[in-house]
Amino acid sequence: MPDILSYPDAKPVNTFTLRQLDWLPWIAPLDPQDLTQQHYDGLVDSARAKSAYFRLLARDPDVLGARTRLDKDIFYSAGGLPRAERELAAAAVSRFNGCIYCASVHARFSVQFSKDDKDVNALLEHGTKSVTDGRNAEVVQTAVTLTENGNKFGKKDIDRLQRAGFSPEEILDLIQAAAFFNWANRLMLSLGEAA
Repeated sequence: MPDILSYPDAKPVNTFTLRQLDWLPWIAPLDPQDLTQQHYDGLVDSARAKSAYFRLLARDPDVLGARTRLDKDIFYSAGGLPRAERELAAAAVSRFNGCIYCASVHARFSVQFSKDDKDVNALLEHGTKSVTDGRNAEVVQTAVTLTENGNKFGKKDIDRLQRAGFSPEEILDLIQAAAFFNWANRLMLSLGEAA
């Protein structure tokens, strides 16, 4: 059974921010020197071995591999929704769910790819209702609707997105990014905390 960890000197972060955060697991991750080829196969990218979160998930390398490949397909595939908007959807879901760590990571990516931090800063500082104009507002509204209750999302929402200029491929990418992060936030929030 993995050890339950405590970090007496670490201070949990309780503010949404663009700065890079650390993540403290509550269950011991694998030590880097204990990783086997099977673990690296699950990590998909060997650089992920630096992350306590991914080393914790590597305790089940087959599931981690499926999770990582799905993540990469949703966020890195060509075409469809621009990467900045996929990342904004993940940041909005994370902000709504209270996942400070994920909101920080994906807010930074959204700013990196969009070259604009206005809406991302509003989202982090004031919440999901603070983004009110243009495509970003549509992305955030859709992500929050799917997060709050997926049964609330339907044809009227697809029609609204199409009227706003989103293609079917962009709508699918937006739904996938929001859905994936609903799951990812819950996993991360149940295994540790931002610091």
